[in-house]
Amino acid sequence: MTAPSGRVVRNVHHGTRLSTEEVPVDDLALRAQAVNENEALPAREEIAAAAVEFSTPFDYLFDTLASKFPDKHLSNDATRMVPLLKALGRAMLENEPVQGGELEATGNSTIPPVYTYWGQFIDHDITLNTDSNKSVSDITQSDLAPLTPTFVTTHLRNGRQPALNLDSLYGDGPTFPNGPATEAANMYTADLALKLSDITVGQGIPGDMIDPVGDLQRDLFRDQTLADDPNTPDVDAAVAVIGDSRNDENLIVAQLHVAFAKFHNAVLAAVRAQPGAPTDPAALFARVRQLVTWHYQWLVVHDYLKTVTQTGVVDKVLLGGNKGYAPRNGDPYMPLEFSVAAFRFGHSMVRGFYDYNRNFGRKNSGPGVVAPFATFGQIFAFTGSARALDGSGEPAPFSGTGLTTLPFNWVIEWDRFVDKGAVRPDHFARRIDTRLAPPLFDMLNQIGPNEGGFPIVIRELLTRLAVRNLLRGYSLCLPTGQAVAEELGIPPLSRGQLRSGNTASFNQVLRDGGFEQATPLWYYVLKEAEVLANGNSLGPVGSRIVAETLIGQLRADAGSFLNAPAPWSPEQGVLLPDGSPIVSINDLFRFAGVA
Repeated sequence: MTAPSGRVVRNVHHGTRLSTEEVPVDDLALRAQAVNENEALPAREEIAAAAVEFSTPFDYLFDTLASKFPDKHLSNDATRMVPLLKALGRAMLENEPVQGGELEATGNSTIPPVYTYWGQFIDHDITLNTDSNKSVSDITQSDLAPLTPTFVTTHLRNGRQPALNLDSLYGDGPTFPNGPATEAANMYTADLALKLSDITVGQGIPGDMIDPVGDLQRDLFRDQTLADDPNTPDVDAAVAVIGDSRNDENLIVAQLHVAFAKFHNAVLAAVRAQPGAPTDPAALFARVRQLVTWHYQWLVVHDYLKTVTQTGVVDKVLLGGNKGYAPRNGDPYMPLEFSVAAFRFGHSMVRGFYDYNRNFGRKNSGPGVVAPFATFGQIFAFTGSARALDGSGEPAPFSGTGLTTLPFNWVIEWDRFVDKGAVRPDHFARRIDTRLAPPLFDMLNQIGPNEGGFPIVIRELLTRLAVRNLLRGYSLCLPTGQAVAEELGIPPLSRGQLRSGNTASFNQVLRDGGFEQATPLWYYVLKEAEVLANGNSLGPVGSRIVAETLIGQLRADAGSFLNAPAPWSPEQGVLLPDGSPIVSINDLFRFAGVA
C-alpha cells in the first residue's frame, strides 16, 4: 500500500510485540513478522491490525548474496549454530576490569556521546521495529532456524517509512480547518507549535536549575486531560504524547526529541516573522516542516554520517552515486543488512556513566550537586515509560517518584555531549568495538509486562542484547561479513584481525563456531571498526552499508533536500543570531534554545 504522510506510534517499546493470542506457533508468515513488528499496549486487535496494515518493505541490500542462500551465510544447521551464536553473544560482555574512574574510564572514542543517541532517534524515524517479537516462539523457541530470504522479503514488513521525514516527531500532523482529523492533533497548539510540558520544580527535588532557567518547557508533552478522560483509560499522566513513544525510553533520546520539538517551534516563529509568510495554516505548517526536515536531513548527512563513517565515504556516495542501494520495484525499502546489523553499531558506544549535567555529573571542577555522575540505569529510570526493576515490569515513571513530568534536576546540558574538542575522556562515546558496556549487556526497560512469568532461561535470553542481535540476524538470513566485503570489493578481515585484542577464551568461541571464516555480519561490522578504525568510526563495510542506505533513501524521497528544485544548503534555511548557518547538531540546539 502507499504509505500515508506520517504515523503516530504510541504505547510501544522494544521487547513488546503485536498481540499473539490468536497466532498459531507454526504460522511461518507470522513468525517472519514477529522479528520486526511491535505490540501496542494493551494489546487490542484493531491496533494490531492497523500496525500490520501500515507497512513498507524490508529487503536485502545485497540481493545477489540472498539469491545464493545458504552459500554466503552461516550454516543452516540450527541445532549446532544457535548455541554457538549464544556463546558468541555472551562472550561480548566486557569481562575485564574497566580502568580509571567511573567517568574517566578507558575505551573511549573520538565521537561525542550525542551521536550514540542521535542514531537511535534516526532509527526510530525509519524503522519499527527490529527489536520485537510478534510470537514468543521467535528467537526464544528451541527449534529456531533460519527462514529463507524469499520468505522473509515476502512476509516481513516495516511499520515505518524508510525516509528521514521526521514522522516520529510530526506524526500525521495537525488537524486543519475543514481538513481530515489527524491522530496527532493533540500534539499541537492552535498556532501549530508542538506541545511540551513544564518540568517539575520544587517538591523537595535537590539540585540546580539548568539554563535557560526561565524556560520550564523542557519535557516531552504529557497530557493530564487524556489521563483524566474516561474515554482513554489506558493513558497514564506520565505517558508522553509524541509521534513515537520509543523516544521516551531513555532520557537522552527524550531530551533529543524535546530539542527537535523546540527547533520546530523556533523555526515556526522565524517563518511567521518573515515578510510574505504564508497565512494559510496548512501552507505555513508545510513550509515550516519542510525547513525543519531539510535541516535535519542535511545534518544527518553532513554531521552524523561524516562523524560515524570512514572519512571520504559520504562524499563518494554523494558525488559518485549509490552503488548498492536503489528502490526496488520503484519503492524505497529498508535493507535488512542495515537495520539488523550495521546500524546496530551504536549498541557498543553506550557509556555506563555520563557527565550528564551539573546535578548528575560535574559542577565546575568538582562533583555534581546531587551525584558525581548519572548511571546508565538512571538514564532509563527517569523517563515516563520507565518500569520497575523488581521483576514485576510495572510502570514506574521517573524512577517511581510519583511525578508526572521530568524533575528539573534531570534537564540535560548538551555542551557535555556535543564537543568534538572536549578534553575530558568521558565527554566521548565508547569505542565502536565487540565489547559491550556491562549495563547494556543486561538490558533495561526492554522486557514487556507480559513477559514477567517467562521461564528464567527465556527471560535471560530476552535481556541479552548481543544474543538477540546475533540470533535475529541468523533467523533473517543475513549474509556473512566476509561475503558482504567481497561483494563490495573490500578485502575481508583476516583471521588474525578477527582474533586481535581478544582473550583466549573469546578466540576459542570464534574458533568453535567457525566464525573466523564465516562471521555474523553485526559482529563483523563491530570488529572491523575496532581493528581498522580504532573504534573511532565504522570500518569500510559498515560505512558503506550505513551511508548507502541513508543517502539512498534520501535520494528515493522526492521531498528530501537532495531533490529540492535547486540545490539546497543550510544557508538557505534559518540562520543563527549571528547570521551563520546551522551546520552541526550543536548549532541546531542553539537555534532551538536548549544549548
